[in-house]
Amino acid sequence: MVRAAAVLAVLAALGVYYGVSEDLPGLPQWGDVAFLGLGLMPLTLSLVWLALPLRETNPRELAVAAVSLVLLAVILEWAGFDIAANFVKIAAVAAVGWWFLGFFEALSWVLLVALLIVPVDAFSVARGPTKEIVENQPQVFSALSVAFPLPGQHSSAQLGLPDFLFFSLFLAAAARFGLRVGWTWLAMALSFGLTLALAVGFDVSGLPALPLLSAAFVLVNADLIWRAYKDGSLRASK
Repeated sequence: MVRAAAVLAVLAALGVYYGVSEDLPGLPQWGDVAFLGLGLMPLTLSLVWLALPLRETNPRELAVAAVSLVLLAVILEWAGFDIAANFVKIAAVAAVGWWFLGFFEALSWVLLVALLIVPVDAFSVARGPTKEIVENQPQVFSALSVAFPLPGQHSSAQLGLPDFLFFSLFLAAAARFGLRVGWTWLAMALSFGLTLALAVGFDVSGLPALPLLSAAFVLVNADLIWRAYKDGSLRASK
């Protein structure tokens, strides 16, 4: 009940902000970076943390929920309810991430994914499909991302749905394999803000978010992962 009430409170706060963001006083560029990286993004990502107990839902039910939420997000976006669609997208990819984690029999599998997505995401953003979509099909990128509106502006920062998917997967993996859930959430949430700050600092249109996300997941749990490796206890306890 406490978590459900917290989710509703966060959604209410975010809904109000999204509704009035354009009317708020604007901030300087680095003020926007700090606001997004230290405020809006972590607050939004707290929804995934608060809903984390749902990761233990039956895999079939998770799959049905994921498909239903994807369809709902499509309908809401088509109908012009962009704010509602924004949060339904988060719920949908979180459900997909938790369902996907059910196929991982060992923590080593999660670590392998954390390693592999780094070069894949870097290539996709630099030369691959993400670059193509962002530059030539912005409407597709908008549909496949979550928007974070800037105060006092008509523009927003965006995180791709894969970023939320792996955030949800790694956070659930931390809970399943006995890692530091709270610190994992915090480190990964702040990693998005750091990626944004680097993009602004180097004056580039966008940087891959998954490399720092993966690094945050591994580094904050490095000693526990190493201990599990030495003990030969990397397999999940079900």
